[in-house]
Amino acid sequence: MLNVPSQSFPAPRSQQRVASGGRSKVPLKQGRSLMDWIRLTKSGKDLTGLKGRLIEVTEEELKKHNKKDDCWICIRGFVYNVSPYMEYHPGGEDELMRAAGSDGTELFDQVHRWVNYESMLKECLVGRMAIKPAVLKDYREEEKKVLNGMLPKSQVTDTLAKEGPSYPSYDWFQTDSLVTIAIYTKQKDINLDSIIVDHQNDSFRAETIIKDCLYLIHIGLSHEVQEDFSVRVVESVGKIEIVLKKKENISWDFLGHPLKNHNSLIPRKDTGLYYRKCQLISKEDVTHDTRLFCLMLPPSTHLQVPIGQHVYLKLPNTGTGIVKPYTPVSGSLLSEFKEPVLPNNKYIYFLIKIYPTGLFTPELDRLQIGDFVSVSSPEGNFKISKFQELEDLFLLAAGTGFTPMVKILNYALTDIPSLRKVKLMFFNKTEDDIIWRSQLEKLAFKDKRLDVEFVLSAPISEWNGKQGHISPALLSEFLKRNLDKSKVLVCICGPVPFTEQGVRLLHDLNFSKNEIHSFTA
Repeated sequence: MLNVPSQSFPAPRSQQRVASGGRSKVPLKQGRSLMDWIRLTKSGKDLTGLKGRLIEVTEEELKKHNKKDDCWICIRGFVYNVSPYMEYHPGGEDELMRAAGSDGTELFDQVHRWVNYESMLKECLVGRMAIKPAVLKDYREEEKKVLNGMLPKSQVTDTLAKEGPSYPSYDWFQTDSLVTIAIYTKQKDINLDSIIVDHQNDSFRAETIIKDCLYLIHIGLSHEVQEDFSVRVVESVGKIEIVLKKKENISWDFLGHPLKNHNSLIPRKDTGLYYRKCQLISKEDVTHDTRLFCLMLPPSTHLQVPIGQHVYLKLPNTGTGIVKPYTPVSGSLLSEFKEPVLPNNKYIYFLIKIYPTGLFTPELDRLQIGDFVSVSSPEGNFKISKFQELEDLFLLAAGTGFTPMVKILNYALTDIPSLRKVKLMFFNKTEDDIIWRSQLEKLAFKDKRLDVEFVLSAPISEWNGKQGHISPALLSEFLKRNLDKSKVLVCICGPVPFTEQGVRLLHDLNFSKNEIHSFTA
């Protein structure tokens, strides 16, 4: 499940969605399906025309290959011959030709951001873009010039300079055994969800989410550090401290040398997905077709996914090139069910429905305990500020559209003092499909502010609850405010037809745009 940001997922004109006024999915010829493409890539046929060689491609050379039968496209510095893929592309040949002979990274991110193109097109790889010669720098002098991490204005776009947050900065200091990197965000709404840290070997990467931007610290450390580290946030001043443990108790002359995009403030929509490998440590049945997966983050990673946001999962060695977005959940709705040995900051849980004929979930389900799954940094535009002074919270969920509601429920019932009522209407086909029914009923019994209603579209004759699909009759009865002018929020998530119809009905019932937040499954 995932939040629908302003650049909605799937993109409005992508082949994943047929939107009003958007581009339809192009019918493919027989024998041109995704599985047919995978078979072709494994056939041993030379798809690049270079007989297995990889070359450096100049801008001038790239521009020459701009025809359907000779089409090269650059994505993030790698050049692919996509001519063999033309007839297999669900969006059609014309869509690929928009980037022919040029850098298609921006176009790709607008339409196909979630696709694992590296795997999908690996047999079409021509080579890398040639790097223009650069003057070598003295990194110690470079660090001094950056004024201990103050962001040069040249690295901020005009838009950010005019409309964005105040420039962040960083500094560092050390003791005999520790190195502390301090990030000054100049924002007061910063918490542990706002910072993502990854370090491997001597590479250190810290992403700080500041409004709709990302402040990146990306450094090749000058000395080795231990895997484990700590992160502290001083919310009142927007300061983040990342404390690294030295492997050797020696004095560092400088922190390290800058890596790609170091000390940059970048719009989040322009950043690529960054993955880290997480280990599967448990998998349990929740319903007949839904599992609860628990993944353990690497010890060298700090990642807490904000409420209402999603990550992308990528499987190793599947050959399909497919990644999928999922919204993490809590390990349980009830505190007494949670395992005390599993601290929240090192484990990520997912409720995932397994589709037997799918390309992704059967492979995920076949993973063994101890296997690895790559997890991206979070995305989404749900803001926790929507909960401020909230009095009535209504949740509409269908099937696994329940997953964004899990953390919302946990947060609402524990951290919103103004809250008077939470109501969940949960749509499913049968009783066997209801995720965590027992936990929901126990939570509603435990906290009288919570009401839960189950609606089934194909119940057995003995079912005494509500029946049917989302409708004006069901919603008008369900969506009653506690007070006439109480502050209200309606969250809705499920299959696209469910969500789109639900949003239309909510508008018909006079809920404003600011009172509705839709996710899509």
